[in-house]
Amino acid sequence: MRNPRNDSLTANPRAKTRSPASRRGGGSGTVQAERGGLEGSGASADTGEPIPALGPARGPAVPERKCILTGRHDGRDGLIRLALSPDGDVLPDVLARAPGRGAWIGVTRDELDQAIAKGKLKGALARAFKGSPLSIPTNLGARIESALRRALADRLGVELRSGIMVLGTEKIANAARSGTVKFLAHASDAGDDGSGKLAQAWRVGEMAEGTGMKGVILPLDRAALSVALGRDNVVHLALTDAAAAARVTGLLGRLKHFLGCEPAGYASAADTISVAAANDGIDTKGE
Repeated sequence: MRNPRNDSLTANPRAKTRSPASRRGGGSGTVQAERGGLEGSGASADTGEPIPALGPARGPAVPERKCILTGRHDGRDGLIRLALSPDGDVLPDVLARAPGRGAWIGVTRDELDQAIAKGKLKGALARAFKGSPLSIPTNLGARIESALRRALADRLGVELRSGIMVLGTEKIANAARSGTVKFLAHASDAGDDGSGKLAQAWRVGEMAEGTGMKGVILPLDRAALSVALGRDNVVHLALTDAAAAARVTGLLGRLKHFLGCEPAGYASAADTISVAAANDGIDTKGE
């Protein structure tokens, strides 16, 4: 004799026998299980498969280092690494490529010179290098500044060879008005008139008229820029790639902070690419 209950189970293969817990709580047990699978359990009530968590995507974690003089934590790009030579000399490692243990500082040159004079740096380095014999050059601050300037000049040369740098006032103005400039900079001895006209062209191209958007003054004069880029009389330059602008801005920010031109965080340098870089992710021109 046929059992109508068996027919209903056959006709609905997804039907499940209620668990003892659901039988004790009536129909509410099944509803709670489904809700738990969707909201709290991390698994589907039907299949038991994990449900991807919803929420804002997280970018890769940025490794932080601690300044041995101030205790301030910052990313590697916000600090300067010191390393020991085989002879025990403390030397700048601004690109953080030297092997072995390193120590990090995030102070200005004046603050560093004071720390050297008072013996504070020596004590901090002794702790950082676990008592290894070390010698601090009296001109360590000058060496760091020189290394930072060289790193910035070298990076500018790399970007030029990559074909994403524009030189020449007229070419820069045309690129700026067309909206392709992501970073604008001038030699330290550039004239205000020429720099101002290029800044105005950039604001027009970025639809940022009426704002204070302008290029940065590099801590390099036209002679140093010309040598770095292998060109004659380089006064202004522009970058047309946002990633390249970020690379240059990072090195520029560290140098200007070490020179005491900007506070930690390099807000002023970052602001020079903020509008242009933001437009990369927003279709403001229908491109």
